[in-house]
Amino acid sequence: MESQVQQLVEMGATVAQARAALKRYKDVMQAAERIFDGAFDDVLDEDGDVRMGSASETEVRDQKTTTRLATPEAEGDDSEDDADGADEEDEFVDYDSDYEVKVEGQRSTSDIDPYAGVFFSKDRREEVIEVEEEPQVVYMPKADEKVRLMTQSEWMKGCPEGGEQSFLFTIYSQLTEGKCPCPYGCGASVQRKKSDFFALYQIKSSFPKYIEQLQGIVRQKCTRCSKVFCFACGEPINDEKPPDAQHNDLFHCAGIQGVVLGIGLAMLEQLYHDQIQNVAGNSDGKARTSKRRKVETTPVPGEGDDEDDAFMTPPVQGSKKLKVGTGYAGDQKEDTTGQAEAQANQRAKDEKLGELMHAIRVYLPSLHRPGGGRTSDYLVHPTALAHLRRRFNNICSSLLRNDSLTDMSDRSAVYFELFEWLETISNHEALASMMAMPIMVASSVKTNTTRKSANGGPPLRERTIVYEGSSGPRELMEAIVIQANAAMKSLEGAKHVEVEPDEMTEEQKRVTNDTKGKAKEVAAAPLSEDNQKLAKFCRRILATAEAIDRSLKETKGLAFVQRLHDSLPKIYSSSAQDDVYADEGLTDDEIQKLYVDWATRVRFEYCDLTIPPPPQDGKDATFTDELPNYKTYFNNEARMLASQDIPKRSLAIAKELAVLTTNLPIAWHSSIFLRVDETRVDIIKALIIGPEDTPYQNGCFLFDIFLGHAYNQAPPSVKYMTTHGGKYRFNPNLYADGKVCLSLLGTWSGPGWSAGRSTLLQVLVSIQSMILCEEPYLNEPGWANSAGTPQSAACAYFRLSISTPSDFLSDSANIRRMVLKAAMLGNLKNPPEPFGDIIRTHFRLKARCINEQLDKWLAQDDGRGLAADGATIGRGATGGSTNGFAADVQEMKRLLLDLRKAPAGETVVA
Repeated sequence: MESQVQQLVEMGATVAQARAALKRYKDVMQAAERIFDGAFDDVLDEDGDVRMGSASETEVRDQKTTTRLATPEAEGDDSEDDADGADEEDEFVDYDSDYEVKVEGQRSTSDIDPYAGVFFSKDRREEVIEVEEEPQVVYMPKADEKVRLMTQSEWMKGCPEGGEQSFLFTIYSQLTEGKCPCPYGCGASVQRKKSDFFALYQIKSSFPKYIEQLQGIVRQKCTRCSKVFCFACGEPINDEKPPDAQHNDLFHCAGIQGVVLGIGLAMLEQLYHDQIQNVAGNSDGKARTSKRRKVETTPVPGEGDDEDDAFMTPPVQGSKKLKVGTGYAGDQKEDTTGQAEAQANQRAKDEKLGELMHAIRVYLPSLHRPGGGRTSDYLVHPTALAHLRRRFNNICSSLLRNDSLTDMSDRSAVYFELFEWLETISNHEALASMMAMPIMVASSVKTNTTRKSANGGPPLRERTIVYEGSSGPRELMEAIVIQANAAMKSLEGAKHVEVEPDEMTEEQKRVTNDTKGKAKEVAAAPLSEDNQKLAKFCRRILATAEAIDRSLKETKGLAFVQRLHDSLPKIYSSSAQDDVYADEGLTDDEIQKLYVDWATRVRFEYCDLTIPPPPQDGKDATFTDELPNYKTYFNNEARMLASQDIPKRSLAIAKELAVLTTNLPIAWHSSIFLRVDETRVDIIKALIIGPEDTPYQNGCFLFDIFLGHAYNQAPPSVKYMTTHGGKYRFNPNLYADGKVCLSLLGTWSGPGWSAGRSTLLQVLVSIQSMILCEEPYLNEPGWANSAGTPQSAACAYFRLSISTPSDFLSDSANIRRMVLKAAMLGNLKNPPEPFGDIIRTHFRLKARCINEQLDKWLAQDDGRGLAADGATIGRGATGGSTNGFAADVQEMKRLLLDLRKAPAGETVVA
């Protein structure tokens, strides 16, 4: 018994806990499982200390718990296998209830719904002490090479689950030590050694060599009775081959399946991390950001690459960057040298990764295997689930967090294989719930002091790792499902809006009947090769998501899938259905979170931007063949392209919208909202909220956008619409007539549009962060070098011309007056379509903040009259009301007060 106590101690239990558990349970691993489950947390050591927290503390999953992984010198030889005497109920591990909150005295949620709360537990936090040991290297004669052996600590690495730790420890101990007795009772046995099952070959040909080795040793022939048995589980092997199935001894038992998946996934994880580190090591560029403004934005795809963000890089003099507006480095051209080579290298890496994933996937539990499921497919070993939740989820999470559908489709070799993995896992009842469970990821690592090894080996290093819950595979996949739907919508091409009348006249019915069947069917134009490739990839994404949902519905029930879908990100059909009111008692932090959550939901929407044609000659406009008009400045351009099919343009727009659906910058300080016509995805409207600490703060600035016939070989057309009827020029780069001066658009000097690579998202972020900036004066050519001077502090800027040295004079105070008049008051009283609900909710949730902002602006006002586009008005007293600014402030405050009053029956967030 002392050896068993020592084994439990090495696994992390105290001596008192080990003795108490062994008195109740005969089997060591059963006792270990109950210890890790917290059943003996109240057992005191001899000194009166409690090793772990009280039962109430450890059973509540959202509090921190500490678990020690088994150390490598644990004595597996002395443990007794007494599974026959164990209660069947005690051996069952319910993985679906891992995250369930258990409080003594309360009824378990699983009594009502066994799957409630499975994917609502991302706040879970676990602290694990992991042991690091030096790996052993041995020579393998058949392979004629030296290989590294997987250590026990590496085998159990990354597992915060106490129950799974015990199974991992058991199978490792069983297959690395002791003898495998002949199951026929002849008394013979075969010695096991660590190199039999835990050899890690070189990455280049690692898994095939490992499989070849296992196939050579799994089928053992007894030297005494000449009968055949499995070297992994020690049970007889039936030589009869299943009909129409590949005869493979590696499917004989669940234990060997767990080992194959564990080693295979470890090799896959190592290869994947090596590829990522190589990419990071070869990149000498760092994302560069301007410190001129406080704008929190989500990352722009590719922005970390020097080539992709060159247009956002301010010029440098000496070692100091100048604070400038929008590019003054001359007609620079982007250097794309090496781009093709980098893409070829990435494809080679993806093919290698995909091949390894395909080879390992063969051994996933699957009841749909050719010829039918095998023994290991029906009796899934717990270690298989443990490895999938740890190692596979690590890779899956990284790949699914890719925010670019374009990059995914270009890397189809690895992503198609990833989707096969997800479908295979979701199709097995024992593994399906993993799709909805949170992924436990390491959030912090702390290295502890080393300690001596019990067997006299090298010292062992310990480190404390904190694991926290994050989004599960199905939740992560929803982001690319949204992108795939957006891309497919774009690839469908433009079509007319079909509006059915409420009631048809008798004449219309006769016309309809007479023409029935006579109209020629217009066949859809075939997609180009590149468009077909993207469409195929999008359909594969959507099919995988549907397959996962279907499997979860069959195995877990409709209620489970419904709760899962309620928690997934969505593209709202109308923000009008999402009015949000904040309770007066909310703190500033709570209101900010409420605002960001709301803005994230409604940042991207499809809407109807068509203008129905008026009735003609008493006929209903519904039946006219006339092309519709659109609510956009670029209506004529849109109508000219109504019937044109331009494959490259369609592909570019599909990729563009796919990214925009989930990557528009959203933050309390500044956000971007987009509305796309539901039938003409080339017609877009954008609303940019002015960034904090700028003269544009909290103003709503509207832009009309059209993706023309040459997009994205040429930049989009962008028109600035918040001009107060063509009167206000807010910035040297925003003209009163709506012209937007930006190097990306070809309307300003500096790095221009890169065909096929630049994006609309880059244009929007550039306007948000580089035009709507803290010092608009710096956007005027010739004044960039004055950053930090008294003129810069006053934010005065000049528009120079050939005829007059200074025919335009304004300052930051004047910009604030225009912003309040047009971008705040004007837009609130007469909201531009289709952003009425967005503008009202924006001002409603930010009312408290904007009131403080208006008081500050009023105190800073210089008393000048409002100068629309160049006129110089006489100065009044600072903070005075002679220019009407104070009256506008009071009117704005009154409107904000009215907005904050929730109408009867409206929900108020408390």
